[in-house]
Amino acid sequence: MGSEVVGGIGVCGHDGDFTCPWRATVILTWMDDRRDDVLTPSQLNTLARNLLEDTFPMVNVEGELGNVSRPASGHLYFTLKDARAQIRCALFRPKSQWLRFQPREGLMVLARGRLTLYEARGDYQLILDSLEEAGEGALRRAFEELRQKLQAEGLFDQSRKRPLPRFVRRLGVITSPGGAAVHDVLSVLGRRFPLLPVEILPVPVQGTGAAAQIADTVKRAGESGRYDALLVTRGGGSLEDLWAFNEEVLARAIAASAVPVVSAVGHESDVSLADFAADVRAATPSAAAELLSLDRGDLQRRLASLERRLRERQQQRLRDLAQRLDRAWLKLDAQKPAARLHALALRQLQLGQRLNAAWQRSSERDRARLRHAQAVLRARHPQLRLQHLRERLAAIGQRPRLAVARQLQQETLRLRSAVRALHAVSPLATVARGYAILSDETGVPVQSVAQVSPGDRIRARLHDGELALQVDAILPPATES
Repeated sequence: MGSEVVGGIGVCGHDGDFTCPWRATVILTWMDDRRDDVLTPSQLNTLARNLLEDTFPMVNVEGELGNVSRPASGHLYFTLKDARAQIRCALFRPKSQWLRFQPREGLMVLARGRLTLYEARGDYQLILDSLEEAGEGALRRAFEELRQKLQAEGLFDQSRKRPLPRFVRRLGVITSPGGAAVHDVLSVLGRRFPLLPVEILPVPVQGTGAAAQIADTVKRAGESGRYDALLVTRGGGSLEDLWAFNEEVLARAIAASAVPVVSAVGHESDVSLADFAADVRAATPSAAAELLSLDRGDLQRRLASLERRLRERQQQRLRDLAQRLDRAWLKLDAQKPAARLHALALRQLQLGQRLNAAWQRSSERDRARLRHAQAVLRARHPQLRLQHLRERLAAIGQRPRLAVARQLQQETLRLRSAVRALHAVSPLATVARGYAILSDETGVPVQSVAQVSPGDRIRARLHDGELALQVDAILPPATES
């Protein structure tokens, strides 16, 4: 770090270096120019407060909690200290209510806030915006919260874990190629079963982004179909060193792996979320190698035993087959194959004759059906059918003409009868008997003497013509004597 002193005062910035902002220089210069002025404590504290608040940005401070106090107001007061110094801190109620842990003496925390000065007492203090656990305590709390979340989802259920294959034909080891874990795994595998193909899939095992790279390698290795099992491992270390194996992305990738996964992270006392999510957890990398490999001596003894059993089974099988062959030979000799072949030939001849006779009978039936079908077809020949239809059409064609003629005759008779009846009631017929029809000059019939007057001209229609008449007088009706 570099440091600079201006006007006899050093100011510490956010990054820990000593800098001197222009405002501090102006204030100190103003004070130098007015050495005869006397300040009150409140004025001095105000100047100091302005200097602190305007000079320092938001700062992060890590230290140990001390003198923790939470009065009835709900504000939180404490000191942050290390081996050589301490600073007063205040976290006011609206923000202290959202703390995710219980502040207590001796707890390491990371505080973020702004420097200020409490003018009433002249106390230099840090007003906080946030407060969180620091170091291993925060990591253990985050570990426990994530473990409970994933366990509630069923990610660690024993029912979803798969057994390891009995014989691993190819093993993928996901770890750092330069770590001690690789040496331990390869050493155990070389001693127990050197024929097992092992592929090292290199990944970083700590640091930023390590968990994502390990998770991606687990996913791609499982989907490749190349491996029967995967081993995720690394050597021991602090909780921070092992933290990549406690991240959610890796736990989910292990649980979703297409092949069984063995987790061997750290020492026997170290437990990670990768161990909970894996199908099998091994205490150490060496123990994981023993789980995934066969013992060479045991395998040799097992192979020798299987070879002996196979040889015994083969000899017993040969003895059984020899006995079956002897029994078959005796049975064949007792059945006299020549006589049996003769009987089979005779039976074949008889069956051939029966088949020929049945075929002839079937052919005769088919020919009879064919002749019958031909006769039926001739009887239903289209020419015959057409001739019949023509004759029927000719007979049907005469019916409308005869019906029309009869209808005309009946209508003629009815018309003549109607004419005679009409003529009988016609006034012209009455006229023909000597009567006349009178009408005025406009053609209106004269039905009463009241319709005419003397001197009017009228017309009289007779059966053979009309007469033009003039009314001379109107006489009363004649009386009968």
